Amino acid sequence: MDKSYEAEFAELVAAKGGALRRTAYLMSGDWHLAEDLVQTVFVKVHLHWRRIRRQDSFDAYLRTTLFHAYLDTRRLKWRRETPAEYLPDLQAPGTEPSEDRDVLVAALRRIPPRQRAVLVLRYWEDLSVQETAGILGCAAGTVKSQAAKGLAALRPLLAGTVFEPAPAEH
Repeated sequence: MDKSYEAEFAELVAAKGGALRRTAYLMSGDWHLAEDLVQTVFVKVHLHWRRIRRQDSFDAYLRTTLFHAYLDTRRLKWRRETPAEYLPDLQAPGTEPSEDRDVLVAALRRIPPRQRAVLVLRYWEDLSVQETAGILGCAAGTVKSQAAKGLAALRPLLAGTVFEPAPAEH
């Protein structure tokens, strides 16, 4: 790869790395795995950089690649090491402690991966149903049903927290 392509790729990593890492964290619930997923995405993108760099829907390509990398880790979980739950003296870069976020991430970890991915893409990344379906490789109806099931699964997990919706007034 020549220097201009390398410079473009370095700009991509700087511009998209943080957002991709946050999305990966919301999918996986683990900062270390999120870093690994983002690294995997950028390795795959780098291999095909000349061909894909001019795509109109490049952000969607990155998220799709991230989602597939995440699913691969779920499928191959039995093959990889089991990481420590946390490193006591370290905090993920660019984050501030937040009990609210921790509660939400813990609840997201307890729902099935496909529902979690739909919720993260639809409500965190603010993608449309069609964009989410394209990334996940499924029908729009599947996205809608997985979102409804995921939200239904989250409600009891978030009962009594700041995320619990206020009761409707009659």
